[in-house]
Amino acid sequence: MKTIIVKSQEEGGKVAGDIIIDYMSSKSNAILGLATGSTPISTYRYLIKKTKEENIDWSNITTFNLDEYMGLGPDHSKSYRYFMNEELFDHVNINKSNTFVPDGHTKTQSDAEKYDDLIQSKGGIDLQVLGLGVNGHIGFNEPGTSFESITSIVDLTNETIEANSRFFKNKDEVPKKAISMGLKSIMNAKKILLMAYGKSKAEAIKNLVNTKPTTDWPCTILQNHADVTLIIDEEAASEL
Repeated sequence: MKTIIVKSQEEGGKVAGDIIIDYMSSKSNAILGLATGSTPISTYRYLIKKTKEENIDWSNITTFNLDEYMGLGPDHSKSYRYFMNEELFDHVNINKSNTFVPDGHTKTQSDAEKYDDLIQSKGGIDLQVLGLGVNGHIGFNEPGTSFESITSIVDLTNETIEANSRFFKNKDEVPKKAISMGLKSIMNAKKILLMAYGKSKAEAIKNLVNTKPTTDWPCTILQNHADVTLIIDEEAASEL
């Protein structure tokens, strides 16, 4: 596991963005796993800037997002499909038919699992981008999630609902369930790039790096992956 400590989220966005661009340069039809939330926004803004400056070609890139809120359709302003369009896809020359986000109207677990089948049918994820929850979740894989989990309909913890309420008018508006790639789904990626910024992520980073893999801290599964890069600021690194 490689750790890069940066001064700010903006710097982290540049470092992460350059890693993604370098990978796309080496493989023009790369399959990227993408994340939402506040953490990757600086990365996406940097990617848009560099794409315009250097005429980077996204036309053969395929993307799979980690998760989606249950009950929210793609046109809902708080859905992750809407977020991805606003923050990245609308600003680069990617073919949106090659951008996949779990369906927030999925009805059954067997239907949820078909997302993994779709990923594998495209060749599997080359580079997976991750954020990190304060309780150690990656995707929406909350503490207690099996390391063998694949894409599933999951219940969100009160802690996660509280953390995500900043994106909604109030806590009551936050969906209580999501559909999320599982931990096994994430571990199938060839490379993993995790970003975390701020003091609130310090305990999770400490456990990610130093704690024996345990479902109490889902992120610790990443210790079992052969190619993980952490990009964290000094506050997130403060308990290492």
